[in-house]
Amino acid sequence: MNDTPACPHSAATPESTPELFTWEFASDPYPAYAWLREHRPVHRTALPSGVEAWLVTRYGDARQALADARLSKNPANHAESPHAKGKTGIPGERKAELMTHLLNIDPPDHTRLRRLVSKAFTPRRVAEFAPRVQELTDRLIDGFIEEGKADLIHDFAFPLPIYAICDLLGVPREDQDDFRDWAGMMIRHGGGPRGGVARSVKKMRGYLAELIHRKRENPGDDLISGLIRASDHGEHLTENEAAAMAFILLFAGFETTVNLIGNGTYALLRHPEQRAALQASLHAGESGLLATGIEELLRFDGPVEMATWRYATEPLTLGGEEIAAGDPVLVVLAAADRDPERFTDPDVLDLARSDNQHLGYGHGIHYCLGAPLARLEGQTALATLLRRLPDLRLAAEPADLRWRGGLIMRGLRTLPVAFEPGIRSEKSDTLSTL
Repeated sequence: MNDTPACPHSAATPESTPELFTWEFASDPYPAYAWLREHRPVHRTALPSGVEAWLVTRYGDARQALADARLSKNPANHAESPHAKGKTGIPGERKAELMTHLLNIDPPDHTRLRRLVSKAFTPRRVAEFAPRVQELTDRLIDGFIEEGKADLIHDFAFPLPIYAICDLLGVPREDQDDFRDWAGMMIRHGGGPRGGVARSVKKMRGYLAELIHRKRENPGDDLISGLIRASDHGEHLTENEAAAMAFILLFAGFETTVNLIGNGTYALLRHPEQRAALQASLHAGESGLLATGIEELLRFDGPVEMATWRYATEPLTLGGEEIAAGDPVLVVLAAADRDPERFTDPDVLDLARSDNQHLGYGHGIHYCLGAPLARLEGQTALATLLRRLPDLRLAAEPADLRWRGGLIMRGLRTLPVAFEPGIRSEKSDTLSTL
């Protein structure tokens, strides 16, 4: 991203495209996306990295693109030079040999890998994990509840999913702080210099390879052991495939949830009437508004701004534009989920919204495998915050908050909050036991 001031969105005309990828844009991209939806719904632009790509902003076009087999996930189909190819995808995954995961491959390899992973990452496993997520949530809140203030990103939204996914994968407790450090590097610098991120990815890859080797010798009841055991007609994941899958489950499974909790809490703090309705519903022991509310928060200001990279394998027409073979395509989920052609009053937060077929976790064969876990963590986190910190309030001016740079994810750097100090839960002990 650059520091050039954005053109005022109100002054934009059909001849003047709003400036994209500035800090002002990152704070509130929705007016610019509204302009693109109306005037240039499929728009070719230069990204901050210098790579040119098509941005797809209307719901109908986005849904079509997400399911179009002519749009490949394999970076080998990018027509640009190897140097340009290195500017797409997850920083560091190429050098760490972590490319063979579900976000980077097409059928039939994708079909085989997803089937194998699905055998290990089951809805039952996620459901059985609910008590641990609740325990982690309460212990993290216990860590700051007596202070009367916190940074909900650093103190809560970030550590919750990283500890949860580490537990699910089978990372020993004594090693989880290393993962927290590596993940912190990735989340802090995901939109900036890629060197530090690449080093963290390399360290994570080395650790995962060693852990997978240990799990082969001494399997447990964790997800990595499940990935190793999973087979289909005699086929198993290779060691590289298992490491890549563990990596992407970790990478995609923590940052999306950090942003879901952070963005969701921020949206509730900015919409007190919706927050009050949800608190009343939870106080009455109801769960319906929490369930629809999570879907609405995913739609309204979701954790994933753009779907991961796609590349045209042949010339195609999308939204009236001719896409050349090899061109990168980025589906802007944040824009599609505010499309007035699909959603009534799309800029209004309505936790009770029905018929909410948002694209927050994608569509088609690449629909997010970890969506049930993210929903579980998001619902548990928000419900527990509202229950234990009933007077939670923003402790900074909205204009002073900063959003992390980058293309794919959308999330706050910090979220300062204040509340009346409370008491730790009876079952709480030190956070070192997380």
